[in-house]
Amino acid sequence: MKIKLVKSFLVLMLTSHAIGQNISVQVLSAVEKDKVVENAEVMIQRNGETSAKKFTNTQGKVIINGSFQDDLNTLLIIKKENYSSLVVKCPCNDLTYALSPIMKNLDGMRIVLNWGKYPEDLDSHLTFSGNHIFFQHKKGNKSNLDVDDIDSYGPETITIENKKFGETYHYFVHDYSNKNDLNSNKLSASDAKVFVYVGQSLVKTYYIPKNKKGNVWNLFKINGNGEIIDINNIVSKTEQEIGIENSYDNTEEEVYVSNEDKKKALLLNQKGDLAYQKKDIDGAVSYYKQAIEYNPTFGQAYGNLGLMFIKKGYKAEAIYANRKAITYASGNSINTTQASAYYNIAKIFENDNDFEEALNYYRLAKQLKENVVYDNAINRVKSKMGGQ
Repeated sequence: MKIKLVKSFLVLMLTSHAIGQNISVQVLSAVEKDKVVENAEVMIQRNGETSAKKFTNTQGKVIINGSFQDDLNTLLIIKKENYSSLVVKCPCNDLTYALSPIMKNLDGMRIVLNWGKYPEDLDSHLTFSGNHIFFQHKKGNKSNLDVDDIDSYGPETITIENKKFGETYHYFVHDYSNKNDLNSNKLSASDAKVFVYVGQSLVKTYYIPKNKKGNVWNLFKINGNGEIIDINNIVSKTEQEIGIENSYDNTEEEVYVSNEDKKKALLLNQKGDLAYQKKDIDGAVSYYKQAIEYNPTFGQAYGNLGLMFIKKGYKAEAIYANRKAITYASGNSINTTQASAYYNIAKIFENDNDFEEALNYYRLAKQLKENVVYDNAINRVKSKMGGQ
């Protein structure tokens, strides 16, 4: 049984103007219960232009006055030193957002859930071999529930300190407030968002599907090679079924990309290549990310982004991007592309002196394509491990 607590803060209410509207938000830490983040920079961006910028006060709150609309064409951007920057689509007025402290581990991940006023209690769940992390079991094998929230808005945060090679992880959200109503549409109407962080970056944002019935948001799995497999559907589960893996339909989400968006993505990818040729790494990163926004299944753009992350020294993010390149590799050279990405991942682990993980990924590269470079890498790492 969960005991309801009363938060020590109030979220400011909406103020509307004829020319637009104010946006009021509160910023909290993703990993410490009810800890406010003051002096965080909060920006509103619309049509690619920054419209307003302010800083949170000692209660972590800010009101931004503007002549913009609080809709899907408006972005909220929050930045703070030693935290990952947060970028989220509005509507965002009267909501609470959480910043994730930068993660140090190469293969760690932080998953942050936020939602609206109703339902009051949404729960994050992470399952993997012998572990089920949620409010009743907050500690697991190198994973834990940092923050449990039961009175609206969130955050509710799960941190994987270090993913284990060969292990499958499953993350989903349960509407605890409506746990007995299998046909409820309140979860779908919750404005829930899930932010996924690796290293010092926000790498993925999930927005809850609208107009669906069910009390569980089934978001994603992480396969044994570390690749995130998007599911992103809403289903109905009894409390007894919540932690039972074989009770879920884990069919990968089908992503439709129009020909027009594919063309835009290709053009942005080419602009990224040009920026890289001019040694503008940050510009290249921006273009490759935009390409992926238009085409989330663009394997080549992920591969290019992984290279840029390596150039910037963002090792955890480079691993993530190379894994996505593996997931979305296509065409006649699919084995070569995937083997190359596995090699890139292995090299990052080797340079970080994690020889066991490096060997795992060099072997995956070799399984896909014979290459003397992979053979030499395997022998080199074995030697470093004492000839195993």
